Amino acid sequence: MADNELATIAQRQEFVRKNHTCVVGYTRKSAPPSMSIVHYTMDGEKLVFLTMAARQKAKAVMREGQLSICVLDGPQGGLSWPPEYLVIDGDAELNTDMNYVVGRAMEVGAVMTGQPVPEAARPMVRAMMEKEGRVAVCITPTSTFHSPSVHPDANDAGAAERMQHGLGARLPWTE
Repeated sequence: MADNELATIAQRQEFVRKNHTCVVGYTRKSAPPSMSIVHYTMDGEKLVFLTMAARQKAKAVMREGQLSICVLDGPQGGLSWPPEYLVIDGDAELNTDMNYVVGRAMEVGAVMTGQPVPEAARPMVRAMMEKEGRVAVCITPTSTFHSPSVHPDANDAGAAERMQHGLGARLPWTE
């Protein structure tokens, strides 16, 4: 991805919609901040991932009401090179409605496997979500942070001379 491809709000929103892997950053009550890699889906403008209610991610949402995530660019099972990413800050809430959780689990399963989860699997997915005490974490983006990649293209002989590192910028999610 070229360094100017995330310049507009629409480009940043499309980047988030087309990718489905992110690193979730969250505070812990009595330890340093932590991170986890998760798959997410979209529910309108919200990014949604699943976790167990007893895990620190859910506890951080209940305590803080906010999360930061780092959306990673790349094909399923890998990252792009050079690595491109977009940090999203947002308001976060838990959705404990099991019908909603199961629906998101079906979507996340499709993201993870690259194919739809058969509807016949829904009862098994529900049983697993209930057994594990899963909840949906819903993030409403408020701002983004992007620092363009500056790695040279191996096929571009002059790229190394044009490389310039700069500062990233916090940008609005919507106009």
